[in-house]
Amino acid sequence: MKRFKFGPEKVMQLRKFREEECKLALGQAVSILNKIENEIKETAVKRHNAALRRFADIGETNAWENYIIRLDQEAQRLTEKAAQAEIVVEEKRALYLEAQKDLKTIENLKERRQKEYRKEMLNYEMNEIDNLTAARYAGD
Repeated sequence: MKRFKFGPEKVMQLRKFREEECKLALGQAVSILNKIENEIKETAVKRHNAALRRFADIGETNAWENYIIRLDQEAQRLTEKAAQAEIVVEEKRALYLEAQKDLKTIENLKERRQKEYRKEMLNYEMNEIDNLTAARYAGD
């Protein structure tokens, strides 16, 4: 009995490779976004601590005010950077989902062809068995 051979196997391998590349790119984009979000949180903690210390060090109030203003500006810059990173993440996610869909399409095609092949082979085997049985009874 001959083995099942799927013609577009190389196409499927290329689609798997593309899906993996898109998955890695999405992971990198999410990692960058998470890093920016962590920086925003750290800036918020620094600002909170600076606001508390501003009143503790009466002599250096202006210095603390300037530091707080700089932290506010940094938080704004990071928020804008996070928004841009979110856009990149959504783009990468869309590419990944499309690559996943393309791969799934060809995998479904392969499954259908395998089922058809199995069915043909079972029919072939049943016919062969019927022919052998008929020849055996014809010879008796």
